[in-house]
Amino acid sequence: MKGRNHAGPVPHDLEPSAAAFFDELSRGLSRHPKSIAPKFFYDEIGCRLFEEICGLDEYYLTRTEMRILREKVSEICALFGPECRLVEFGSGSNAKTRILLDHLRAPAAYVPIDIARAHLLRSSARLALVYPELCITPVCADFTAPFTLPEIPSTVRRTVAFFPGSTIGNLEPAEAEDFLRRAALLCGAGGGLLIGVDLKKDSPTLERAYNDALGVTAAFNLNLLGRINRLFGAGIRSEKFKHHAFYNEECGRIEMHLVSLVQQTVQLNGLTFFLGEGEHIVTEHSYKYSAEEFAQLAERSGWIVKRLWTDPANLFSVQYLAVE
Repeated sequence: MKGRNHAGPVPHDLEPSAAAFFDELSRGLSRHPKSIAPKFFYDEIGCRLFEEICGLDEYYLTRTEMRILREKVSEICALFGPECRLVEFGSGSNAKTRILLDHLRAPAAYVPIDIARAHLLRSSARLALVYPELCITPVCADFTAPFTLPEIPSTVRRTVAFFPGSTIGNLEPAEAEDFLRRAALLCGAGGGLLIGVDLKKDSPTLERAYNDALGVTAAFNLNLLGRINRLFGAGIRSEKFKHHAFYNEECGRIEMHLVSLVQQTVQLNGLTFFLGEGEHIVTEHSYKYSAEEFAQLAERSGWIVKRLWTDPANLFSVQYLAVE
């Protein structure tokens, strides 16, 4: 990869505050059913646990997407073209990004966007050591809300967004449409989006991916309660909850829940929330799409699917979208 004009991993914007988390959390726990947004999984412990999940035998998503990216990277980067600004939504460990950076021709900049500030800065600093000539400008932000791309010193021919991991599935369909519409505006005329989309398949394969034998996904889910305790001194006893994940075939989504094992109350900065025995807190929906369903969603949002790659078993897809 030919680099350009190193500017260093200088952070932009501020980490979403504990106050914002508290506001969303208190609203979610006031609903029926109760809910906590999945974006709040990703504190330091949550990020580490998710990286463990990605390496699990049952969790086919990461290794399948990585295989597709490695096999098709030349085709993909040819679509990006030279002097592109690569914007990644939810950058995480950057492992998939490196596959692209190793093959891009004269990229103008890399803009990783993530809600977990400390993790974002560490991964960006590590990436800067590997690609010292690349302009890296991390942005700490909630990518489901509006944000502004930072100015960069390089010439940008086009902006291409990267949204791997089928994270699009964590958004409700109407939210996904809104997100994709904002992404089209962000990338602008001539822009592109490389996106990972998990495909509909048999329930056992899906449910194994979210109920691993080692219990890492359960720990990841229960860590939400630990994070609430650490931030707000809530004193929630995680042993009084259990992880529950299943495929809702009618809605086409995996649902992840925390189930209260007893009647209990949660104290949150002066607010009291009651949970009955067996009551569920919804922590994640992960929608699965057929190729046709996702193409329709993309078209409603201002995109056209230009290329679609999948694995031989049709477990997962990587798709390249262009602004209409």
